Formats: sequence, structure tokens, C-alpha cells
Amino acid sequence: MGGAALDLTGVPLPEETLSAAQRADAVLLGAIGGYKWDKNEKHLKPETGLLQLREGLKVFANLRPATVLPQLVDSSTLKKDVAEGVDLIVVRELTGGIYFGKPRGFGTNEKGEDIGFNTEVYSTHEIDRIARVAFEIARKRRGQLCSVDKANVLEASMLWRKRVTAIASEYPDVELSHMYVDNAAMQLVRYPKQFDTIVTNNIFGDILSDEASMITGSIGMLPSASLGESGPGLFEPIHGSAPDIAGQDKANPLATILSAAMLLKYGLGEANAANRIENAVLDTLNRGFRTGDIYSTGNKLVGCKEMGEEVLKSVDSPVPTAI
Repeated sequence: MGGAALDLTGVPLPEETLSAAQRADAVLLGAIGGYKWDKNEKHLKPETGLLQLREGLKVFANLRPATVLPQLVDSSTLKKDVAEGVDLIVVRELTGGIYFGKPRGFGTNEKGEDIGFNTEVYSTHEIDRIARVAFEIARKRRGQLCSVDKANVLEASMLWRKRVTAIASEYPDVELSHMYVDNAAMQLVRYPKQFDTIVTNNIFGDILSDEASMITGSIGMLPSASLGESGPGLFEPIHGSAPDIAGQDKANPLATILSAAMLLKYGLGEANAANRIENAVLDTLNRGFRTGDIYSTGNKLVGCKEMGEEVLKSVDSPVPTAI
């Protein structure tokens, strides 16, 4: 799929690829995109294939954890006392909102000027099901859920807040709070430890989870899982394809490796196997190996290939705690 599919078939997601994914138990996706296809029309961009895959698999809940590991606290862009101990997860609604809402397109206004327009739409069903996923996750973590919206301005967010508040009655053991998205963006860099589980819509979740990634030290560290009500889940790093460093052996492979661990845990129910991978990543970091994006003085700078090889060496190593 993506650019490779465009070159071979002329479309970003061939039907046979989608069918194979739908028949699978779980799907591990590498990052897609590149400069070569940037000027393509929208329906012929690699990223369109990703949106089509998510829609075809009917995944609607995107889980994006952001944990500051003790070994990488100095890699964070925030002060150590702010970043240390951060452990949060963003639950992003994935198949609704402004990325999929209609009408959308281009037109002309009454002055004859070109305009572009998109529509933010959410139904009760879409909000209720993502809220329940988030409440269940919060219940298994520290019991705190923050719903992020823009209910002071947007009608779609007003409905979002109303429905999340209603669903909260089903989870009396979870503490629910609400926050406007602009304040949430500020609070993530001011005092990120206040957050446990965040639930939000598609576009806000896309932005806030990328912001949260920099608290951890690098977007190259963060995996994600996209789950539906049934069928295979989709597991992928949250970063893009980084075409600026393609072929240079510089990329951090840990987000993809940790996405494979999430696949084992959430997609296949193989928690022990997932723990082995997570422990191997932690052990590799304990031994001082770093790619350039998380490097600091005193550690060993390695490329993408060597980092992956070191994780493989650590797969069977006993490590006291997992990520």
C-alpha cells in the first residue's frame, strides 16, 4: 500500500491488500509516504491509503501511550522535574470527525474567491463507543479520564461533552474531567503528570498525541494500536516515514518494535510475548544504546539496524520491569 502500491498499481490501497488485511488476525503497518508522491492529487496520495485501510478495517479507537522512561528523561524537551514520571495514554477517535465529515471540498464564495471547506460531524454512537473504550482503559490504569473538546465553540464538541458525561454514569469508579483543547495543549507541556487517560476526537487526538511524543524524548519511541468492535486491529508507530533520512540508517526502530508488542498484547492476546519485547527494549536502553533522536552524552550512538539487532539480543534477557 502507500507509495509502493501507487507505483505498482496506480492506487494507494489495492483491493487485494485490503482483503488480505481484513482476513488477518492483526495488521502491523510500517510508515508510509514520501516526497515522490507529495504533489499527487489527494485520492492518489499514500496517506489516503492509510485512511482507507482504517475505514476498511472498521477500527475506531486509536490508543497512543506516552511514557517517559527513566533512561530517556534527559532526552525530553521539557525540564527533568516536569517530564520525569509522565505516563499517559491518548485515546483518539479514529474514523469520524473532520477527516471524514461531509460535505468537504473546494468552491467559490460570493466574492468569487476560492475556498476550501471541511465538516466536523459526530454521532451519538461514535462518541459513546470511543468513550466506553476510554473509560475501560482508565479503569485499568489510575482511574482518571480527561475528555478534551472545544465545547465552548463547536456544536460537535458540545454533543461530545454531553455524551461523555452521560457515559460516565456507567463508570462510577473513574474520575471524569473535561478540558478545552487549547488548554490541554498548554497543560501537556506545563504539567503533563496530571494526565492519566485522555479521550478526544480525531483531529485533536492526532495533534495532542504528537505533542505528547516529544515529552517522551522522541516521536520515534511511540507505538499505537487501532481497534474496532470486531475484526483485526491495526498496529503502527505514530511517526511518519521520515523521507529526509530514508536509506541513511538513522531512523529509530523502537516505535515499530513496540507496536509489534502492542499487536501481540491487544491483537493476539499474547501478553507474555509482548512483555518479552517490551523488556528487550528496556534492556537495550539500559545498556546505553541510542539512535540519534534520543542520544545523549555517555551513551552509544547506533543506527537503525544495530538498534534492532541489540533488541533481538535482549529478547530473552531477564529484566525486572517492563515499559
